[in-house]
Amino acid sequence: MQRPNTAQLAYGSATVVLATVALLLLSRTTTTLGIAVVCAAGLLLGILVAVTMPVRARSVKTAGTPEPVGPAVPGNEEIRIPAARVGAGADTRIGS
Repeated sequence: MQRPNTAQLAYGSATVVLATVALLLLSRTTTTLGIAVVCAAGLLLGILVAVTMPVRARSVKTAGTPEPVGPAVPGNEEIRIPAARVGAGADTRIGS
């Protein structure tokens, strides 16, 4: 089984909280057993929402497959020179 992604966790958690609050308000139960049943129903509903949510397919790249190489573009042979690094030394402090 795959690990749930962020969207599944968020939608599932929001469903648990909102469904539980709504069921508690609608049922007006005050007994411990009634509250436990409503909480269990909210939890099951949240799990159902998280599991049935469609997952975006990702492409999996294996180590043995080479990357596709496009045609070389003429005139793209320019030389790149790295820029100088600016450090945060003692001379850059303000008010010292």
